[in-house]
Amino acid sequence: MVELKNIYKYYNTGTVNETCLFNNFNLEVKKEQFISVVGSNGSGKTSMLNIICGSIPLEKGNIIMDGKDITKEREYKRLKNIGRVYQNPAFGTCPDMTILENMSLADNKGKPFNLSFGINKKRIDYYRDCLRFLNLGLEDKMDVKVGVLSGGQRQAMSLVMSTLTPIKFLILDEHTAALDPKTAELIMELTGKIVKEKKLTTIMVTHNLRYAVEYGNRLLMMHQGNIVMDKVGKEKEETQIEHILNMFNEISIECGN
Repeated sequence: MVELKNIYKYYNTGTVNETCLFNNFNLEVKKEQFISVVGSNGSGKTSMLNIICGSIPLEKGNIIMDGKDITKEREYKRLKNIGRVYQNPAFGTCPDMTILENMSLADNKGKPFNLSFGINKKRIDYYRDCLRFLNLGLEDKMDVKVGVLSGGQRQAMSLVMSTLTPIKFLILDEHTAALDPKTAELIMELTGKIVKEKKLTTIMVTHNLRYAVEYGNRLLMMHQGNIVMDKVGKEKEETQIEHILNMFNEISIECGN
C-alpha cells in the first residue's frame, strides 16, 4: 500500500546545527492496516507523516503508494488520495464558512476548478447524513459558521471531511491531543468507526498510550528516527501499556535521562 524506502532526511543542512533525523529509514504499510505510532518528542513521528504527505522534501529515498513512485509528486496531488486530520482542530476547517460550505469544499477536493456553483444542492442531504453519523446535531446547523463550534465538533467535522471523498490513506497527527478527555474519547470512537466502515489504511500518531494499545492492528514506537518497537496482529493485541512504558524507560536510561 505505502512504502518508505531508504529515506534520508536532514534538518538545518549546511549549518552547525545540521541534524540527520532519518538515515536509511524504511517502513512498509500494508493495505487496511491501522498503525498507532508512539515515541518521544523529536523521534520523527510527525516528520514521517509530513514525508508521506509531501509537506517536507527528502534528501534521498523513495515513497511508493500502490506501486507508484510519488517521491516527486507535489503535496496537493498526493492529498487526492490522502486524508489528514491535524492536532489543532482549526486546521481542518474554515471558520468563516458555514458547515455546508465546509462540507462542499471538502467534497470538491481533487476536482478541477471551473465557473460553477460551489455548493451542489443535490448533495446537501448526503452531507446531512454524513454529519448525522457523528451524533452531535450538526446536521441541523448547516448554515452555522464553523468558527462558533467547539473544538470537538470541529475535529469531528475534520474527520468526516477528510474522508468525504474516496481516499486510500488516512493520516491522524495527534488528532485528540488538544481536546478534553471526554471529547477525545468521542473522537477516538468516531475514528475507529470511520476507519472500520471505510476500510482505510491509517497511521495515527498519538501520545496517549491507551489509545495506541486499544486502537489499530499494528503498533510502532519511534526513537531518534528509528523504529524500536513493531507489534503486529496478535502480538499487538497482547501488548499492554506497561510494555510500552518499560520500553520508554529503557530508552531513557540508555540516553542518560
